[in-house]
Parts: sequence; C-alpha cells; structure tokens
Amino acid sequence: MSEEIKAAEGKEESFEELLNQSFKTLNNGDRVTGVVTAITPTEVQVDVGAKQAAYIKLSELSDDPNVKPEDVIHVGDQIETYVVRVNDVEGYAELSKKRLDAAKVWENIEQAVEDKTVLEGTVTEENKGGIVVSVKGVRVFVPASQSGQPRGADLSSMVKQKVQLRITEVNRARRRVVGSIRSVTEEARKAAQAEVWANIEVGKHYTGTVKSMTSYGVFVDIGGVDGMVHISELSWSRIKTPAEVCKVGDTLEVYVISFDPEKKKISLGVKDHSIDPWQVFMDKYQVGDVASVRIVKLMTFGAFAEVVPGVDGLIHISQIADRRIDKPEDVLSEGQIVDAKITAIDEEKKKISLSIRALLTAPAEEEPAEDEAPVEE
Repeated sequence: MSEEIKAAEGKEESFEELLNQSFKTLNNGDRVTGVVTAITPTEVQVDVGAKQAAYIKLSELSDDPNVKPEDVIHVGDQIETYVVRVNDVEGYAELSKKRLDAAKVWENIEQAVEDKTVLEGTVTEENKGGIVVSVKGVRVFVPASQSGQPRGADLSSMVKQKVQLRITEVNRARRRVVGSIRSVTEEARKAAQAEVWANIEVGKHYTGTVKSMTSYGVFVDIGGVDGMVHISELSWSRIKTPAEVCKVGDTLEVYVISFDPEKKKISLGVKDHSIDPWQVFMDKYQVGDVASVRIVKLMTFGAFAEVVPGVDGLIHISQIADRRIDKPEDVLSEGQIVDAKITAIDEEKKKISLSIRALLTAPAEEEPAEDEAPVEE
C-alpha cells in the first residue's frame, strides 16, 4: 500500500473519530437540553446533539393528561429533558419532560424550606386534621392549626381556593410535605398593621369589613387593624342595635374620628358629617306638609318620630288620636310608620311638632293646645 493511500485512510479515520466525539454520550438519568425539531400526533422529536434520535412520548410531555403539545411547545423551542432510556442498537433515546419537571418541583420544594419561600397552591380537599394543597402537582398537607382559620372552622369552605403558604417539612422519600398558611397570613397582617399605623390620620377614609358586633357598636377591619364604630356613628337614623343597619361581613366606608397608637385603639365613623340633617329637613318640608314618619321612642307625654334620618319630631299625646288616650303605646309602637302633619317648626331650637290627629279631624280642631309645644327628649 502506498504512503498516499495510508495517509488518506488515516485522515478518514481521524475525521470519523472527531465526528463521533462531537456527539453527546447519553446515559439513563441524564438531564439534557435540546431543540424541538418536529411534533407528531404521538411524539415530540428533539435534537439533543447525540448520535441517537431522541423523542418525547406525548404521555411524558406533561403531567396534565389533557394538555395539547402545541399549547406548551413549538418547533424551534429549546427544551430541557430527562433521559429515560437509551437504545444504542436501534439508535434512539426516550426522553421525558414530565419527570424532569417533577424532579425540579421537589428540588424547589426542598429549597423553599431553607429559603422560607412563599408558594402558591390550590386547596384540593379537606383531610383528617387539616387540608391538602396542590403546589405545582405536589400534595402539601396543612394542619388545621396552620390553616389560618379559627379553631373549629369548617375547612371544607377552603376547597378550590388559591392560598399562599410556606413549606415547613419535606420528606422526599416518603413523599410527605407539610406547610403553613398561617405563617404567611400572620406576616401579611403584621405588615398591613404597620402600614395602617404609619399612615393613619384623623379624617382619613377606609373601606373596611365588619368583623364583630356588640350592643354598643361594631368592630371594622380597615386592613389588619380593627377600629370601633359606636352605634351613634353608624347612622343618622335612631337605631337600637347595630344589626338594624349592618351585619358581620358587610363592607363599610368609614373614616377616622380619633386614634391612640399606644393603646392601639381607633374610633371610626360612618355618618357623613358634611350633610346637615336639619337642612335636609328644611329643604324638603314646611309647616302644613304631611310626612311619612317612623316612631322611634315612646314617652309618657307623646312619641318621637323620625321625619328624615337625624331629625325627629314630637307627636304630643293629645295629637296621637282623635280621642283621649292614657298612654302613647295604646295606639303606637316603636318602628311603626305613620303619616303625620307638620304643625310647627322651631328653627332656632330645631324642634318639630307633629300631629296624627290633624289628619283625622276637621280643620277647626287641628290647632294644638298650649301644652302641645315641642318637648325635648
């Protein structure tokens, strides 16, 4: 054999060796990155720079069995996968994106414990002693005490809700993950409280939520901090209990009347003090008009009736009926709506005289007696 032929063969061998060396060596369990070259009804073909033709079965593309390949991947996309099996004889390699995604999730879950990362998930079920939250496909058990709900609360109402939580314990071998929603909500609440106290001022308006009710008022959450709305500040109308105008869970527009940072107390109001109820009355009524009024208080000498919210008038006992009565409750009851005629208005003292009798008797009998002048409550 001539030297030229040997040299040529040597070059061919070295070129083939170099070409083989340029290909990746694939092993089961490797993580490899490739480029999607084709999508067929059964698989996704990927060029990973190896001698073997690599592909991903559609069942190994995503943990969502209903996902369509074109929704998550396109030709030309770079994709990171997990090598499931290499067949050097037939020259192909099976890949899985689903398994790699799952492994990454577990790694992220484990890292989240160290970093105290806040994760988001969806509550999938109520379980014995707590709830289960799905975080990127991983089941996270949240004990009832860490659910952020009051003791004894119905946790089934949380199912399908999106929640934020921290991972507190991971055992990958047993596939056990424990989390806490409470730690996140408490931290958020403390941050919100600090924000409220840093910026609160008299007159500032908030949109709040009624958290609890008492006989003398309601407590309203204005963003992590509860303020008190006294019953007298709930409405211009005279009310006996807060339940007449609101209930727990209602949204209220409130403003700050006063606050004490040291005692952590806030006094709130609902009534719009820019509105003058007396002026509203004066703009709407005059002597001789008939108004539909609400009986708000019965006294021995008559009944007080609300003409407009915040303005009451007196129906003297002699003006309640067209006959003599012993006491107002013989004819009227608190909360009753009746028609009454406005017989007198004292603008200086802001007093109003009303008469039901005037609507029942002849005009000559309508004039009030001397002792029927407006009486203070």
